[in-house]
Amino acid sequence: METNELHRGRLIDHIQLVVRDLAASRAFYTAVLDVLQVPMGGDEADFFWADELCVSTADSDAAQGRLTGPTHLAFQAADRAMVDAFYQAALANGGTDNGAPGERPYHPGYYAAFVIDPDGNNIEAVYHGAAKRSAASVKVTF
Repeated sequence: METNELHRGRLIDHIQLVVRDLAASRAFYTAVLDVLQVPMGGDEADFFWADELCVSTADSDAAQGRLTGPTHLAFQAADRAMVDAFYQAALANGGTDNGAPGERPYHPGYYAAFVIDPDGNNIEAVYHGAAKRSAASVKVTF
């Protein structure tokens, strides 16, 4: 049996977005995740993934024929410049403005931008301010 290794973040194991137009979603998420330095995988005709995010067509086995949304999904950014770059990449690749980069009142230092992806999902990039992680990710080997 081949050893597989996953790196996971904090709370969520995975989120699946079921979309109408996988090519449009692939272009959008490729652009914004590249800015956020999150690698993508999966070049199947009905599915791709990045970290805990899975994006598929309604025809994929897991989707059971139904679209999701609208959903709110927030990505962590390493700094304010990354939030700004996320916003620009999203707008240039099929996203629409839902809140330009700036400080939000959620807690001191909360700097975020919001866009609507091609399927109407509210996608955010947030920088929580200066912080130190205890680990880059949780490593799961099976």
